[in-house]
Amino acid sequence: MAWTRFSLGGPAGAQLQPPAVHYGPGIPTEDELRLLGHVAGRRVLELGCGAGVNTVAMATAGARVIAVDDVEANLDDARERAAKAGVKVETHHGSLADLAFVRADTIDAALSTYALATVDDLDRVFRQVHRVLRSERPFVFSLPHPAFLLVDPTDPEPVVRRPWWDPEPVPWSHDPVRDRPDRVITLSSLFASLGRAGFGVDALLEPQAERSAAGDAWSEAMRWLPPTLIVRARKLGV
Repeated sequence: MAWTRFSLGGPAGAQLQPPAVHYGPGIPTEDELRLLGHVAGRRVLELGCGAGVNTVAMATAGARVIAVDDVEANLDDARERAAKAGVKVETHHGSLADLAFVRADTIDAALSTYALATVDDLDRVFRQVHRVLRSERPFVFSLPHPAFLLVDPTDPEPVVRRPWWDPEPVPWSHDPVRDRPDRVITLSSLFASLGRAGFGVDALLEPQAERSAAGDAWSEAMRWLPPTLIVRARKLGV
């Protein structure tokens, strides 16, 4: 399944086409959700760019995109996609929490699609994003929905396979470089982490997936549970 654990990298990303910003399998894109708002002329930080689908979509819309990924192969794909689209993007290889190269209060919006699920220290990432964002600007990110992680998406009749509080990471593929296991993030821990970093949440979405839109990523589990959790947080400040 291309999107069960998706970071828009490798084969999964190759199946998606800009200019839409995608948040997850079979769910509405930014064109409908409008969580980021207008990005033309704005400086946008993308954490975990994968194959560059969202990177190129935002650059095509006029954004000045800074894409960060800890997998060099993903950045190669993103640069190639940007070149084919005729847009320029800034790329950085490294940990999603290492944003020292970005000055404080210089980013107009931040985006991450499923990539935060592999992060060891989410608090540190949130603190860094908070540092570089301008006051009241959005940080929009999506994650595998914690309820979806309870079931085996390959089972035609999904049953609960793990406790809600089980902290063990969930592996999705056999590619240890592109698709590392997802860390389980409960809603309470997510909100606590955002609050500690100085963010306020103003949108929380659990969209129902459509089979026609999910394509090869479709799982019968999506009939019962939302595959994706989308959050829009804003940097609190005066």
